Formats: sequence, structure tokens, C-alpha cells
Amino acid sequence: MQLSRRAERIQPSATLTINAKAGEMKSRGEDVISLAAGEPDFSPPKHVTDRAMQAVKDGNTRYTPVPGKTELRRAAAGYFEHFYGVRAKPENIIAGNGGKQCLYTLCQCLLDAGDEVLIPAPFWVSYPEMVGLADGVPVVLPTTPEEDFLLDPDKIDQAVGERTKVLILNTPSNPTGCHYSQQRLDRIMERALAHNLYVISDEIYDQLVFSPAGPASAAPWFDSHPWRVAVVNGLSKSFALTGWRIGYVLAHKEVIQAMSKIQGQSTSNICTIAQEAAVAALEGSFDFLAEKRDILAGRRDKALERMGSWSRAGCPRPDGAFYLFPRLDGYYSGSVTDSTSMCTYLLEEAGVALVPGTAFGDDRCVRLSYALNDQDLERALERMGEALAKL
Repeated sequence: MQLSRRAERIQPSATLTINAKAGEMKSRGEDVISLAAGEPDFSPPKHVTDRAMQAVKDGNTRYTPVPGKTELRRAAAGYFEHFYGVRAKPENIIAGNGGKQCLYTLCQCLLDAGDEVLIPAPFWVSYPEMVGLADGVPVVLPTTPEEDFLLDPDKIDQAVGERTKVLILNTPSNPTGCHYSQQRLDRIMERALAHNLYVISDEIYDQLVFSPAGPASAAPWFDSHPWRVAVVNGLSKSFALTGWRIGYVLAHKEVIQAMSKIQGQSTSNICTIAQEAAVAALEGSFDFLAEKRDILAGRRDKALERMGSWSRAGCPRPDGAFYLFPRLDGYYSGSVTDSTSMCTYLLEEAGVALVPGTAFGDDRCVRLSYALNDQDLERALERMGEALAKL
């Protein structure tokens, strides 16, 4: 049987591949600590899980409209109004199976063959693949650790061509954790909109920003440029609901209608039980996150302190999410010549699972998640330091 060229050219998720290998080693009884997974280690709030349990008891198990129940869409619109002052309506919202499906469907709605999409690097691993699946062309805009991996707005002017149609932003960033200030984000938005680009802002980590940094969002630009802005968010990271697959999009109602047509022919509505949980989350208190942010910020600081003893490494101090993206190419030698072989070496030598930076567009670095208990994080970093010292 001949597979499609589309299926053959797409690359598997590097994160899932590393997790699978680490799982195999654990099944053999090896002591492996995974810093590869992109999910928080805390539990969802009780009022959210209670709402889901009640939905089961009440028999809320029937189909809903493809973009989600009106109650959920109203709650998501209320989220953008409460936190960012956006005048959104339920018709401006669609719920998808996690932020990933939302992003995929947006690409399917916005791109024709050959359309170019600007993607700052380092980038989340799925952005270029999603663009490719829509027959678009990803155009990577490199950034550097010295710039805190943040995009210089001038690079937009330099990269825009006749077929450039979309800019994808992500703040706080996966894989770097670095975060735009609202002032810098506004400069990027001004530049992108001046070129008539459509901006997709992936803000799945927007509630995981550490003081003294403040929140930043492209959402306020939706009021003045509804045809040019889509904001993707969800509950996977902030409410520790990764497996529940709850994402949502703020966009012009005609974009939402187009997304609904595509989603209606692929997955239809998201799980009705998850929809009930999402309403409880979006309409309830976010106060519990203050403690979680403090915990994550403390882990970040401890990890950076430990990494400071790695003589040939360097890492910006991120303001959000739960990732570090250290540059380790100073250790490349012998059989360790790139981020993939570095991750293989650290997995086999130190028993620590990481994700190679090449998957995120920067082969000098590796991604590690500090969303795990302090003891395991400390052990993992100690092992990494010892293994790196041998190179």
C-alpha cells in the first residue's frame, strides 16, 4: 500500500518519542527521571472535577453544537473580557480538542497552498507541521538567547513577502518559557497588522506568568482588528487538565463558522463532560494559581542556580510556563554533536529524559520541564551536571 506524501513527510512529535523511550527504560526497571513532559504536576481544582462528576450523574452525554455549548462559549468570552477587556460574544468562540486542534483547524481555515507563515524560533514543535499539513510554507524567524528568545519586530519587515499571510506568536513560550511584555507584544502586533498579516497568538500559558512580569495578550487587538487576530487558549496548563482536551479560540465570527465546518467533518464537539468542567473553570476563581505560580517560580530559580555551575552552558531566565531551554552546544564533542545525540547521551548516561532543541528550531539547546517535584528535579539536574562534566 502506498501512503500519501502528506503522511510520509510529517515528522513525529519529538516529545512523544522521547517519552516513549523513557517509558521503555522505566519498564525495564531503570531509574529514569523525565523532564520531557509538557504538563503541570498539580491536580485540577475540586470545583472543576466536581462539575464533571455531576455532569456524568446528570447524564450530560449527548452531542452538543460543534463549537460547544452556548454556556461554555459565553464563559470563554467572559474570560477574555475579565482578564483583557475584550468585548467578545459567544459567536466569537469555538471549543476544540485542546489548543492543538484549535491551532490545526485555524491553519486549515486560513491557508492555501503556498501561503507563507512566519514562525519565530524556538517554536513549539507542531507549528511548522500544522502549516505544512495545510500546504502552507513555514518561514522561520530565528531569535537568540541573548535576546531572551524574543522576536525583534524589525525581523517581520525583513521576512514579509508576496505570499506571507500569517504570523504565529506564543507567549509565554514553549519551549523557552520566555514571555513578551505587553509593550513589546504591541509593537509586534502593530508591525504585523501594518503588513496586513493575520496573527495567531497561542496563549495557552497566559496564567503561568511569574512576578514581577505581568500578563500580555494579543486579545485587546481583537476589538480593533477582528478580521486579523485569533487568540488560542485552553485549560490544559493553567488548570492541569491536559488529558481532558479543552481548548478554545477567540476570532471573528466568520472564522469561527469556518472552523466549525472543518471541525464538524472531523471530530464534531468536544467531550460534553469536559465542557461542563470548562464552564466551572472559566466562571470560577483563579486564585489557586497564585500558589502554583510561586511554586513553579521557585523551581525555576533553583534549576537556574544549579545550571549556573555548568561551565559551558547558558540559559535565559524565563518569566513563565514551566520550561528551561539551556544552550548546551559548548559540550558538543566526539559522539555528541547535536541536540539529539546530547539528549540520547543524557538519557543513557544520566537517566534523564529531555527533548532535543532541533525539534523546536534551535539545535544548540535542549528543553527541560521543571513541572515535577523538587526532589526529582534536584536529582535530575545533579545527574545532568555530572554527565556534562564528563564531556
